Amino acid sequence: MPSVLYVSDLAYPARGRRYCDEDIYLTSQLRKAFNLAVCHPEDAAHLMRGFDTVVVRNSGPVIGYQDAYEHFKKQANATGQRVYNPLTGKADMAGKQYLIDLTGLNYPVIPTIDTPDHLDRLPDAAEYVVKPKAGADSHGLEFVARDELANKSGLLIQPKIDFRYEVSFYFVDHEFQYALNAPDPAHRWELTSYTPTTADLEFAQRFIDWNDLGHGIQRVDACRTQDGGLLLVELEDLNPYLSLDRVPETTRERFVQAMTSSIRGSLT
Repeated sequence: MPSVLYVSDLAYPARGRRYCDEDIYLTSQLRKAFNLAVCHPEDAAHLMRGFDTVVVRNSGPVIGYQDAYEHFKKQANATGQRVYNPLTGKADMAGKQYLIDLTGLNYPVIPTIDTPDHLDRLPDAAEYVVKPKAGADSHGLEFVARDELANKSGLLIQPKIDFRYEVSFYFVDHEFQYALNAPDPAHRWELTSYTPTTADLEFAQRFIDWNDLGHGIQRVDACRTQDGGLLLVELEDLNPYLSLDRVPETTRERFVQAMTSSIRGSLT
């Protein structure tokens, strides 16, 4: 059987959910198809030799181990080590610059800039969201008034959106698997099943196609605006939490089958 080094921070203190439970479940299923070992993200670079692929899952925000992650990427690229997801992702895997780029390309994203000089590119808002380009899990996020933006260069700047709810679409390779939504904006991780419309799926698929990963797991996070449209909040292509405990057993089983086939496909 192919060998997999499964990367997870089992002790990561996620808010409102337990990453480790998801990885315990996934590894219990994947070991039926792969010889599998689990390691912490800071150990991946020196343990990955000899494994057919490295599967990066709930490894926590990279900002917590930036040097180790950069070393891991450098070693993987230098040795031709397969990594799942591939290290070619253009979205969160590469930082938040993609939100600025997609804004410039007129994609349906929350409008984003990184300098107050470009405020004319944003709609007027009562408040603005400011956060680091390398942030994750709301690290460093703050809400500020327009007249407080003058010294915020180098940070992401977005209008604070008055949205109805958030919804996430989960993909393996380019295939949609399931969707979940948070009906109450104040409780991001209290998720329920969501049946997407054709327009919803076309919205999400547009970002999956833009990223163009040959293999891998991606989560498209969006918010439903007051006028009924969707705007991209985040395209997570490094280590998206999957909330598998929130979906029916048949959906979990189907997801594992898709993930298993995807990993196998990435090895050929």
